[in-house]
Amino acid sequence: MIAPAGSGGPARAAGSVQAAGSGRAAGSGRRRPKAIIVGAGIGGLAAAGALRRVGVDVEIHEQASELRAAGSALSLTANARVALRCLGIDLDVERRGQVYPELHFRTAAGRPIRTVRFAHLGDRVGAQNVAIHRAELHRALLAEAGDPPIRLGSAARRFHRHHGGIRVEFADGTSADGDLLIGADGFGSAVRRQLVGPERPREPGYVCWLATVAYRHHLVRDGYAAHYWGRGQRFGLVHLGGDNVYWWGTRNMPPEAARDWRGGRDEILRAYAGWADEVVETVAATADAAVISVPARDRPALRRWGDGAVTLLGDAAHPMLPSLGQGAAMAVEDAVVLARCLAGATDLPGALRRYEAARRDRTRRMIRQAHSLSRIEQLASPAGDLARRAYLRWLPTRLVDRRNLADLTFPDALPAAGR
Repeated sequence: MIAPAGSGGPARAAGSVQAAGSGRAAGSGRRRPKAIIVGAGIGGLAAAGALRRVGVDVEIHEQASELRAAGSALSLTANARVALRCLGIDLDVERRGQVYPELHFRTAAGRPIRTVRFAHLGDRVGAQNVAIHRAELHRALLAEAGDPPIRLGSAARRFHRHHGGIRVEFADGTSADGDLLIGADGFGSAVRRQLVGPERPREPGYVCWLATVAYRHHLVRDGYAAHYWGRGQRFGLVHLGGDNVYWWGTRNMPPEAARDWRGGRDEILRAYAGWADEVVETVAATADAAVISVPARDRPALRRWGDGAVTLLGDAAHPMLPSLGQGAAMAVEDAVVLARCLAGATDLPGALRRYEAARRDRTRRMIRQAHSLSRIEQLASPAGDLARRAYLRWLPTRLVDRRNLADLTFPDALPAAGR
């Protein structure tokens, strides 16, 4: 049920929306709690689907005027898929996307450095990594959420306690009441800003270009995934199935230039002149309008994610650099752990603190790893480039597997309940 701001209908888009806690838990006299979710991205929709599985009603508010997945493609890694399985959720992502069993590291010219294999790790943890277009994952999550009320053009401004619950006020003067509030509103989260105050992002000084395109090359098939390393810039190329590929590129530049990049495909082509044929040809096959540009940025880990009946999820809680490819997976893990902590809970704030405690160390480690790896990946000096390649080439396989296995294993444990 989707309604734009200013319309009537099931999402109660005008005035104060449905009162908190109107539903009843099936087969009991206890009313179902209601969560207000701010943000209809991957994290918000994952939370909606997960909470539905444990008997929590949701209402989603999204500041965009239309419900569509911004971005190009992403990795839904094994840990996220195993987490969803804990709630009986199967998004059928192997049909919707493409399993990538290994990752090839290559020089800018395309010469092999190393191949890191994931398939045997996927067998150990119970799922394989999948590359999937963001829009496909968005549709799958929306279907799992069961057509929840979604209000578009609804930008959160502030929240406060109201009649034992939470009231969220929006930019258009409307409000929504619920028993709890989940801030899944991304990097510039309004919910986070009220909880922790103004913050400055960390900006390591490079731009990220993203796109998907129909392109054929004899190398880029059957789940091909590769990272090409140059000095101060990189390129990623991932087969999405059929003739579709996802590519991303990075290039060092001052943070203010990365923030305000306004170039086009021709500028990107110049940046990758002389690189491997499949790199150059993929960029050349991409329309200007298909290229998305975002500055590289993250934030240090928070010590506190919430207060009372309010918490954060996904990039609102722990934005990280893209080097590990775990951003979407961490949001999905958050959603599953949040749902499991809220299942049957009578002390909702206590359940939210359990969720935060269960997620804090793992997400802090991911932020730290991604930040450190990003510095190595973007090295621009000849000596740094040589050392980086030598390190990757000769690092023992058992150490590579150990590190990847830690990331790809969903930590299926929760703190003791305090219901």
